[in-house]
Amino acid sequence: MTDEREPAADGNLILILGDQLSRNIPSLTDADPSRDILLMAEVMEEASYVRHHKKKIAFVFSAMRHFAQELEAGGWRLRYVRLDDPGNSGSLTGEIDRLRTDHPQARVVVTEPGEHRLKSALLDWAEQAGVELDMRQDSRFLCSHQRFQQWAEGRKQLRMEYFYREMRRETGLLMDGGQPEGGKWNFDHENRKPASGGMFLPRPLQTTPDGITEEVLDLVDARFGGNFGTLRPFWFAVTRTGALEALEGFVEQALPDFGDYQDAMLEGERFLYHSVLSHYINAGLLEPLEVCRRVERAYFEGRAPLNAAEGFIRQIIGWREYMRGIYWLNMPGYTDQNFLEATRPLPEFYWTGETGMACLAAAISQTLEEAYAHHIQRLMVTGNFALLAGVDPFQVHEWYLAVYADAYEWVEAPNVIGMSQFADGGLLGSKPYAASGNYINKMSDHCAGCRYDVKRKTGADACPFNPLYWDFLARNAQKLREHPRLRHVYRTWDRMTAERQNEYLDTARKVLARHFGE
Repeated sequence: MTDEREPAADGNLILILGDQLSRNIPSLTDADPSRDILLMAEVMEEASYVRHHKKKIAFVFSAMRHFAQELEAGGWRLRYVRLDDPGNSGSLTGEIDRLRTDHPQARVVVTEPGEHRLKSALLDWAEQAGVELDMRQDSRFLCSHQRFQQWAEGRKQLRMEYFYREMRRETGLLMDGGQPEGGKWNFDHENRKPASGGMFLPRPLQTTPDGITEEVLDLVDARFGGNFGTLRPFWFAVTRTGALEALEGFVEQALPDFGDYQDAMLEGERFLYHSVLSHYINAGLLEPLEVCRRVERAYFEGRAPLNAAEGFIRQIIGWREYMRGIYWLNMPGYTDQNFLEATRPLPEFYWTGETGMACLAAAISQTLEEAYAHHIQRLMVTGNFALLAGVDPFQVHEWYLAVYADAYEWVEAPNVIGMSQFADGGLLGSKPYAASGNYINKMSDHCAGCRYDVKRKTGADACPFNPLYWDFLARNAQKLREHPRLRHVYRTWDRMTAERQNEYLDTARKVLARHFGE
């Protein structure tokens, strides 16, 4: 691995990964179209390391093919390997080897992969093959690995809020001199309103598949027909132009109400006021900072309130950057953590959506059809149930990595292992995000039509979240009782009669037996 930037005598071989679909990636900034050759490859190794949603595979492959077309139109020499091309080796390193047979360049250039497993594979391959590998840090992120390590060094707790404030100062986003716009850093307390029926609810931009995308859809249907999820209809944008149009649609139609209702859930409404832009940003079709600047401009033009603009920008330069920092600070090994020693298998209904719990059925069915669910559905519905039930966090991690179009390990793993499942013991989250059915009832209308009664705490008809909540606390009391944010909850548990406690635990045992065969 080297930091040299001068092109080799024979030109460089530049590998472009499927989530690096940007002209601004460091591996292209000083490239020479007349001497260098680009490599892009659809390989089974990357398409199958988890059971990716069919829409996710189709989105990545189609976006790759469209980006390759743009590069070739711009005069670049490009070797593009399709999944069904004869001779496809099935791996990225195999495709580099094949190309080097025809073009024995002295150096291979790549922007650092976002996932540790792929970065390690490339570094190991280069060492074994004796190839000079120039791996460059991904400048699309605002905080480098070194910068995050500097911020984290010596801190007892790595809390996102303090990291976010530094990112605000460094970017200047929503800043008034040295102070935050509006006098506060965080307007999250204004962003917890429940939604109601009859509201105007915009839809994300939906595009019609062109010939390239239709060809990819046929390929995915043939090769990955047994994977999770529905393939058609397919409406994702697959070009930068389309992604920019989606950004404009969000800013103009949904951003003004995004803040108020970002935690809300409505039966039959899959998007509410969410941007549905994360898969475009994570694949490289949109730049994080340009998205934030566009949202900031909407606020200063009076087209969006401050709580909406701040809440959205916090998700990008706060949570997104923070999650990446946590990931690289703790890999390898982070995804193997299991602080609460949870061992139950992931329930089968996570793959089918077939459950009597209305909130889970809605979130999983939506995930099956759209490869999308918003952050509260992920954290407080599917994640919350897995946490309360004691599901193995690695299995939960692999499910999230597989089923969402925006899921790459650098962002998904900290969200699941750290925030959702508390498997890192509190390195990332200030407390376990455990909640009874009351939270879901407050933030959604799912409970009104559910087979279970959210107001019942125990018994056969009780909302399963209610007994599981207390079972979770009782089961993990040795590790959680002295947690400063849970002491009052345990005091409530201690005040219950032994009979009432046993009613909760008995109902929880029956719920677990129903879903896990215990």
